[in-house]
Amino acid sequence: MKDENTNKENEELLLEHELALIEGILESKSKYRKIIQAGIARWVKDFQDGRIEIKSVEDLKKLIEIDLELQKEQ
Repeated sequence: MKDENTNKENEELLLEHELALIEGILESKSKYRKIIQAGIARWVKDFQDGRIEIKSVEDLKKLIEIDLELQKEQ
């Protein structure tokens, strides 16, 4: 009986640890998405203001790809 309780306690601790890790990852992804979205918004504003030329679209493409990857994994 004591071994069963110990095993259950260990399983619960492991699950709590895994849950904490997952929560941390989700929180980080949320923060990264905010940074990416701000970068996209800034890129669009700079483009509209004429500070970015069409030949630098690759930066926007990279930001969008990162944002889509982060969304896909949620």
